[in-house]
Amino acid sequence: MHRAVLLGHPVGHSLSPAMHDAAFAAAGLEARYEAWDVPPDALAAAVGRLRAGEVLGANVTVPHKTAVMAHLDQVSERARAIGAVNVIRPVGGGLHGDNSDAEGFLRSLREAGHDPGGRRVVLLGAGGAARSVAWGLIDAGVVELGIVNRSPDAAEALAAALRARAGERMRLWTAGREAWARGVRAEWWINATSVGMLRGGVDPDESPVPASAWSEVVTRHAEEGWPEAPLAVDLVYRPRDTRFLRDARAAGVATLSGLGMLLHQGAVAFEAWTGRAAPLAAMRTALEAALAGERAG
Repeated sequence: MHRAVLLGHPVGHSLSPAMHDAAFAAAGLEARYEAWDVPPDALAAAVGRLRAGEVLGANVTVPHKTAVMAHLDQVSERARAIGAVNVIRPVGGGLHGDNSDAEGFLRSLREAGHDPGGRRVVLLGAGGAARSVAWGLIDAGVVELGIVNRSPDAAEALAAALRARAGERMRLWTAGREAWARGVRAEWWINATSVGMLRGGVDPDESPVPASAWSEVVTRHAEEGWPEAPLAVDLVYRPRDTRFLRDARAAGVATLSGLGMLLHQGAVAFEAWTGRAAPLAAMRTALEAALAGERAG
């Protein structure tokens, strides 16, 4: 039996085994998905195990997404630019690393009927998730991208890494988080921070922005006369209905959780490993069931 694996530390919380085992079953593949808890000092040995036979490939999660690149034979241009590998597959006797987060994010947007082309976007956060999202948005043709972070220096560092790719076709700016809504006219607002994520299984009921800011977003959006409602996207999917999304929705802003990105980055990985179209319906059902089980527990 073939297998795919997850390399991370810790990995007990991951929904990837449920999602990919459902995908393999739906595709009629004799394969299983294993989560390997790999401390940083064991990463090289774990990657070495991937070189054995019957391994379809691997996912990589924190804290290994950057460090794993040193142990691979090839890394895609996309993954190098993003600075992270989260998908590994055997190629020509070696191991090839890529990043599926940017593509997974874009697929989740488009599935929900949102096209990034021509949009003005505010991105909250400057870490690894923000970097992947920014890369995808630039490639998809946004015309303005503001990076807002608690540390303005971190926001500027990310912008500096993106400017060559953004070129002259779009406006790229940065700000500290306290100024996130002042004078900003943007259509989309994306939370790529960990604020609002479950802690010890408990919803912290926190948002990276004040609830009062959303009414200003709606007002400015109306002043610009944009035809579609403003959109708030949270990459957090535990809980799916974060405070960030609840506050936005209460003000009349359209919302999208991070579950779609989780699903579609997994689909990109499945396609890379198998050469087949991902069985999205089975994968989505498995994710929903796993999350429902967590809430019931």
